[in-house]
Amino acid sequence: MAQNFPTHAQVVIVGGGIIGCSVAYHLTKLGWTDVVLLEQGQLSGGTTWHAAGLVGQLRSHANMTSLIKYSTQLYSELEAETGLATGWKNCGSVSVARSADRMTVLKRTAASARAQGVAIEVISPKEAQDLWPVMAIDDLAGAVWLPGDGKANPTDLTQSLAKGARNRGARIIERVRVTGISVADGVVTGVETDQGTISAEIVVNCAGQWARKVGLMCGVSVPLHSAEHMYIVTGRIEGVHPDLPVMRDPDGYIYFKEEVGGLVMGGFEPEAKPWGMKGIPDDFEFALLPDDWDQFEILMQSALQRVPQLATAEVKKFYNGPESFTPDNNFMLGEAPELKNFYVGAGFNSMGIASAGGAGRALAEWIVNGAPTMDLWPVDIRRFATFNNNPRWLHDRVKETLGLHYAMPWPNRELDTARPFRRSPLYDRLAAKGACFGSKMGWERANWFATEGEKPVTDYAFGRQNWHEAVKREMTATREAVGIFDQTSFAKLLIQGRDAAVTLNRICAADIDVAIGRSIYTGLLNDRGGYESDLTVMRLATDRFLLVTGSAQAVHDADWIRKNLPADAHVSLTDVTSAYSVLALMGPKSRDILTRLTSADLSNEGFPFATIREIDIGYATAYANRMTYVGELGWELIVPTEFAVGVYEALHDVGRDFGLTDCGYYALEALRLEKGYRAWSRELTPDITPYEAGLGFAVSLDKPDGFIGREALVAAKTKGTSSKRIVQFTVDDPLPMLWGGELILRDGQPIGEVRSAAYAHTLGRSVALAIVDNPAGVDRAFLETGRFEVELAGDRFAATVHLSPAYDPKGLRVKV
Repeated sequence: MAQNFPTHAQVVIVGGGIIGCSVAYHLTKLGWTDVVLLEQGQLSGGTTWHAAGLVGQLRSHANMTSLIKYSTQLYSELEAETGLATGWKNCGSVSVARSADRMTVLKRTAASARAQGVAIEVISPKEAQDLWPVMAIDDLAGAVWLPGDGKANPTDLTQSLAKGARNRGARIIERVRVTGISVADGVVTGVETDQGTISAEIVVNCAGQWARKVGLMCGVSVPLHSAEHMYIVTGRIEGVHPDLPVMRDPDGYIYFKEEVGGLVMGGFEPEAKPWGMKGIPDDFEFALLPDDWDQFEILMQSALQRVPQLATAEVKKFYNGPESFTPDNNFMLGEAPELKNFYVGAGFNSMGIASAGGAGRALAEWIVNGAPTMDLWPVDIRRFATFNNNPRWLHDRVKETLGLHYAMPWPNRELDTARPFRRSPLYDRLAAKGACFGSKMGWERANWFATEGEKPVTDYAFGRQNWHEAVKREMTATREAVGIFDQTSFAKLLIQGRDAAVTLNRICAADIDVAIGRSIYTGLLNDRGGYESDLTVMRLATDRFLLVTGSAQAVHDADWIRKNLPADAHVSLTDVTSAYSVLALMGPKSRDILTRLTSADLSNEGFPFATIREIDIGYATAYANRMTYVGELGWELIVPTEFAVGVYEALHDVGRDFGLTDCGYYALEALRLEKGYRAWSRELTPDITPYEAGLGFAVSLDKPDGFIGREALVAAKTKGTSSKRIVQFTVDDPLPMLWGGELILRDGQPIGEVRSAAYAHTLGRSVALAIVDNPAGVDRAFLETGRFEVELAGDRFAATVHLSPAYDPKGLRVKV
């Protein structure tokens, strides 16, 4: 073998599980044939071989659903292409509900499926039993049937993908262990193995449970942790036949599929059992862990309730195979921000078989095109930071994330484990005032504030949750007096250097080459004209800019900017998130409070909208940026961290006379939705342009040197009306609560889905921003002539379109 061992390849893939073989298959399909895949054991020998092989199409994000829909298509066609069976069977799936709340989830799922073009039917318990005759139904509230779902044989599927890749020129070599990653000047240059070194332009880490270890070889964070995942295989059971659908009983944490006349039964227990804390043995191949019936008991008890025949069935095999899980239960794709040309496809959270076809194609396209071809933010590796790779934190978090598969997906559900994690300087003071905290990018953030006698704990529900009136108080204070929001979690990037203005102007859609002391709202666009981010650019000096962006976007945005800086540009980027707190003082009396604490002129003439100045606030010196995300007069105070507590206390000392109220992120979200302000990853995505988002005013097409995405926007403008548009709706009925993901209908036909929603207390009804899609175009006439409805868990409610902000007391778009 040594003589034939390659010394160079365009792409080296590390790991021969299903995702590695899928990436190889799709790279060769795209014409990249100089591909070498290395597997330390045999193909599928790590996690893939013991996967259950379930393929359920529907996900909460439309693009994630489309990846799995592609998987089902690929798996159904692969045998004809390669001659190797995949075990693919389009048997459909049934999901059952034991409670009214779970039935609400399934009805919401059905509406989401219709919005995403997935066939689904809400059915009765008896209809579910007709499809799956071996289950008891006396405790069921209902079910859904997805005829397009199925199952596959993971090992056969992997071999078939591998053969397809080989047929187009890829080399797949087993029994080769990668021992190091070669790097030069921040770029990957190849891999070191126990059989020699292979130089490469691109390396792809698809090493499964070993992906974190491979990442650490070259300074790349791949935050995942293994946990034990168990299922049993029974002998033959009467009534089980080869065409039996997959069955999921999420209230019991369990799933079933047919196998040789018997059943495979496994599940996702609420508190998992992490494994491999001291590392995963390299030779852990086609291996299992010891049976653990104590850990499995909660699943077995539920299964006996659902399938009484299990009590007398033979248990032929107990499988306890570890799998890797990520901190948020979504897998990881993309180029690592720490190392150029090093890509990752890992952390599939027991969803690898369903996801592998689409994920492999998406990652291959990312590699070939140098950028994603669709919005992949839910699985983008840049949603994590280095601190997410802390092994103790991962261990504690994974106990919870495994169970998220079947946990009740409550609106605004927060994860409980491995917290608190990141804390603002005001954390203790806000906690003392009754803050109920949520988490974003690890930051503890006040969602709402309990009053005296209330517990700062969220009681989850699909209707109005227990914080409904608290948020009303906070919104009223902001609209009528003044509210203060701790937005320290905002990511902050400092761009400086001789070429800062010219390079940043090329990256931003708006013109940021403005006077010192100006703030500019802008998008960072991709070549397709879609949003990679939206943020505020503040010019502090001729050669210095401060960028303030979303809490989750620090790694992503810094990576995007760095990738688009010319190699010879005299410019640097520094993440200064931890250096500053942000206190947003918002409301009609915000000027009154701030005037008492500063010598600065805060008048409209002296401090106009979109101005940033360094001012004195009490004893502190800080930046004040006159900008608003709530639609009221206000300033974002960007305060050095060590002064944050002093500024907060000074504001409250003065603010008592003006009704200053601490406010949380739930109020902030509702306030921004009342004004129709867009948010990145919700309304603004890599697939949405500024014109489709209604933000054409933030684009400067006539900038002398252009900007990334300009050509696509010029083409879109020339073409005219787009097929999609972000639109604000309110529900006519004041009672329903929208949460996002609901179906939008026009004249009874599915036309879009809600991206963000909240209860608009100022308006007295729910408000939403939704994407409306119509192949013939979405123009004013289309929106004004249709009869619109929102479907909420099977019920439809009349909705009103707003072509200007639903909350706009002055009747015009003003800069407040």
